[in-house]
Amino acid sequence: MSEAKNLQTGHVGLNVTDLERSAAFYREVFDLEVLAEGKDADRRWAFLGRDSRLVVTLWQQSEGTFATALPGLHHLSFQVDSVEEVRATEEVLRGLGAEFAHEGVVPHGESGTSGGIFFTDPDGIRLEVYAPTGADPADAPTEGAPTCGFF
Repeated sequence: MSEAKNLQTGHVGLNVTDLERSAAFYREVFDLEVLAEGKDADRRWAFLGRDSRLVVTLWQQSEGTFATALPGLHHLSFQVDSVEEVRATEEVLRGLGAEFAHEGVVPHGESGTSGGIFFTDPDGIRLEVYAPTGADPADAPTEGAPTCGFF
């Protein structure tokens, strides 16, 4: 591999079953805007981002729901600055009727201070919104293992 000095994730591409539904969800929950989109009947897609920076791409080319038992993506995580932002996102999600893996903000591990909320998108893709501090004092939902690895 080359000696990349600043390697980071560029964007995440997700297959979805209903582009309009998923785009509305990601726009509402993460305050993303549509940067570009394809509307051809057999090639529907949307590029979502903030401040002209691409964050998530959605591709309408799947059926069913996300299969958590198969190899591939485990979950997609978004970091915010504060636990108050996590709680604000939680309220938006509750208004949308999202499904949560745990009740409220939970720490990433026993005696941890980082933590967040764990939920699914309309296609069952597992998502997390967390803050680096502020999740304490709360019991971790998974004893002896990282919370984000087992939901």
